[in-house]
Amino acid sequence: MKDCNSLIEYINSGNMDQDFDGLYGASNIEYQRNRYVNAVKGFINTFGDFKNPLLYSAPGRTEIGGNHTDHNHGRVLTASVNLDVIAVVVPNDTNLIRIKSEGFEMDVVDISYLIKDVEEVNKSASLIRGTAANFKDFGYHIGGFDAYTTSNVLKGSGLSSSAAFEVLVGTILNHEYNSGKVSSVEIAQIAQFAENVFFGKPCGLMDQMASSVGGIITIDFEDTNNPDIEKIDFDFQQTGCALCIVDVGGDHADLTHEYAAIPSEMREVAKMLGEKYLRKTSYEDVIKNLGEIRRHLGDRAALRAMHFLRENERVVDMVNALKSDDFETFKKLIIESGDSSYKYLQNVYCSYNVMSQPMSIALCVAQGILEGKGAWRVHGGGFGGTIQNFVPFELLDEFKQTIESIFGKGSCHVLSIRQDGGVKLSIGECE
Repeated sequence: MKDCNSLIEYINSGNMDQDFDGLYGASNIEYQRNRYVNAVKGFINTFGDFKNPLLYSAPGRTEIGGNHTDHNHGRVLTASVNLDVIAVVVPNDTNLIRIKSEGFEMDVVDISYLIKDVEEVNKSASLIRGTAANFKDFGYHIGGFDAYTTSNVLKGSGLSSSAAFEVLVGTILNHEYNSGKVSSVEIAQIAQFAENVFFGKPCGLMDQMASSVGGIITIDFEDTNNPDIEKIDFDFQQTGCALCIVDVGGDHADLTHEYAAIPSEMREVAKMLGEKYLRKTSYEDVIKNLGEIRRHLGDRAALRAMHFLRENERVVDMVNALKSDDFETFKKLIIESGDSSYKYLQNVYCSYNVMSQPMSIALCVAQGILEGKGAWRVHGGGFGGTIQNFVPFELLDEFKQTIESIFGKGSCHVLSIRQDGGVKLSIGECE
């Protein structure tokens, strides 16, 4: 591609419509054309009209089963979705990674300095530096680039905007400086390292893995260095149900301590049982030692441990239901998962602000419409973000109208599963 303005003409001429169809669905092609063109214009306004611009994308994800199981070496069922972070990229000849994300100040990271910077904790610059540092740790090459990004992955939505951003940075470094030889699994592991160590959030590996690998996947994290990943061939569209994520208006930004308490309490229970992670224990072990656990760690830790051990087995049942094309059983398991998260994991509202419970309201309303027909559950990390719903097509208009009358226009997102994870898009002469 000669330059950025040529890329705009290339996109507007429909040359990328097939790619957009594959990533986002046929109904979204015109929207994506405009979105990518605006991203290229954003790059020009920020950096200038450079030669050989490149396009990258990394998706958000939806957690289908395995709520808060990954960080204790459990199993999950997850999928990438057709919301993503995209980037217009041009490599540079410096040690600087400069990323201007739409609506935010530019991050400028000098990758000749790859030590954790305490001033960057909880900031996107830490994710860039952490990703570059771990690439280097694994013996891979790194280099500078300029990028303009825009995202429609809702921040604080449980769709994992941070994981998508990390995977995007890793995918760019992979293709521009390592000839694409870094596997999607390694990129996910590097992204998790960046978030855990440099950003300071003790997340599990599910979000990054779903964004990097793509499609519907089940992952067993018993060995986190070599997770067992299996793609599931299932089309939710053929079930007669839409996948709807409802954003209740909460924000994850100041809730790191709430999330961190969950893996911490689970590991404390495991420690009492002589193990490092709950995956090495059993439900029977917890019941046998419940008195001691309650006495030393409290009831919430015990309940969260019991949630983990049942949820971990529930994922296996969910996968088997999908493989058997038994959607009725699958829906029952989705509801069971949400019920366990609400009552035992206790991540539907914040413990310090019980007067604010928008997710509880959303779950109650969803149950009223979907009971006996669809399914509903807390989605992702919880604490006021989003709920996940499988809504029969004939109820979709009613469901969306009711939800948006409560939480505002645009709060109900009808999504589709995306088959690709982090990718470099093909743009003619750039390939």
